[in-house]
Amino acid sequence: MSRRSWWSAVVLFGVVVAGLVHPAPAVAHDATTKAHAEVTGTGANVKVVLDLEYDLLMKSAWLYAEAYEAKERTEQLRQLTINRDAVTEYVTERFAVAYDDKACTPTMAGDADVRMRGKAAFAVLTFAYACGDEAGGVHAISSALFPDAETFVHSTETIVRYDLAGEKGSAVLAAAHPTLRVGEHDLWQQVGEFFLLGAEHLVFGLDHILFLLALLIGARGLRDVVITVSAFTAAHSITFLLAAMGVVDVPGEIVEPVIAVSIIVVAIANLLGREADRLGKWRLPVVFAFGLMHGLGFAGALDIDQSGSWELLLSLLSFNVGIEVTQLAIIAVLFPLLVLLRRTSAARWAVVAMSVPIVVVSLYWFFDRIPLPL
Repeated sequence: MSRRSWWSAVVLFGVVVAGLVHPAPAVAHDATTKAHAEVTGTGANVKVVLDLEYDLLMKSAWLYAEAYEAKERTEQLRQLTINRDAVTEYVTERFAVAYDDKACTPTMAGDADVRMRGKAAFAVLTFAYACGDEAGGVHAISSALFPDAETFVHSTETIVRYDLAGEKGSAVLAAAHPTLRVGEHDLWQQVGEFFLLGAEHLVFGLDHILFLLALLIGARGLRDVVITVSAFTAAHSITFLLAAMGVVDVPGEIVEPVIAVSIIVVAIANLLGREADRLGKWRLPVVFAFGLMHGLGFAGALDIDQSGSWELLLSLLSFNVGIEVTQLAIIAVLFPLLVLLRRTSAARWAVVAMSVPIVVVSLYWFFDRIPLPL
């Protein structure tokens, strides 16, 4: 084997081994968290509805284990009521609204609620921000919820939807850019934020990368790559948009294990080699079908699952384009390495060496993602 081919094998094998050394959690998209804020108002004063991951909120507010370990909705609601002051203090110190650069005064309005987003329970908190009586000013929304310094999660992003005095839009707030000034947040900035969010999701979503790698390992040539990846892209784009806009709703308890199965099936087909080819044109419909499930996984990662999300269509499309561009970049790097590898005598050994770890990691994900009764 030439030195160049050897290094190709080493790079590809390293991608797969990374899955064993640092396997993704039961839901690969929950390595961090996303806060959600819906901000509305017709004048100076503002209403904010926040969706925050329940157990993380209770831990971050430094409450006792009985609060953050509560699993039943009834008990979670009770804990939110008991710890209302601590929760309010934590949130209002980290989520702020200003009007003409003057801080608005927050007050929790009504009782907290709890709802499921995927497999996680989220506390739904409503705040009224008193900003004064004069109209015509500019609102600024800032979020520093669940910062890295608290060590519970990392890279938290707050997805904001706003409708303030006729100004509508969405934005992604993160540590690097924690503040949105309504009226100064232009269309291209919104597109860029959600594009990067999509790219980040694919890069850190190891299950999707392993599925893509398994597809590339089994591809017979560039034409096969183009057709297969196009089918996968079309399928996951369809279900991503439908799920994110609330048209379809499939529980994460179903989606996540099936995504793991999709990786196992494609990787095993690579191990079977020519025997799998005898089954006929199975590859394209199977890839399309599994692509539909991956799209649901992408939608679960973005966590915008309300029927009113049609107004977020541009943001959703930007998120999806970010996924596609990153996917193409990964293919551009990995496929040439695979082509070099296929030209060596170690080609069949390399397919086995890469496919077996993919199967092992995916089996682990599958069993870990199956919801077990409490």
